[in-house]
Amino acid sequence: MMARAEAQQPHSGNAGFRVLPLLTAVALIALLTVYPHIATDNAGAADHLTAMLLLWSMSAGLVCGVGFVPRHVLPRLILSGSACFIALALAVLRIAIH
Repeated sequence: MMARAEAQQPHSGNAGFRVLPLLTAVALIALLTVYPHIATDNAGAADHLTAMLLLWSMSAGLVCGVGFVPRHVLPRLILSGSACFIALALAVLRIAIH
């Protein structure tokens, strides 16, 4: 019985609702829905790297924002709050370069 209770507890002690990553994700959802051309290059073609970075930031923000903490290390790193903001910064940098 004790093993079951331990297995249901989150892996990290800092699990819980996080406002900033969640607001970032919701803002990206709105931005990409209303203005999808943000992920295109100067010629109007799809910029797959920018789209990937924006969608990664959105996904990480949603996962981290609702308080889900993956058990395995790689998904935990990829879907963390830090990953959300790093991916967003890289996307903004890539958009600024265009």
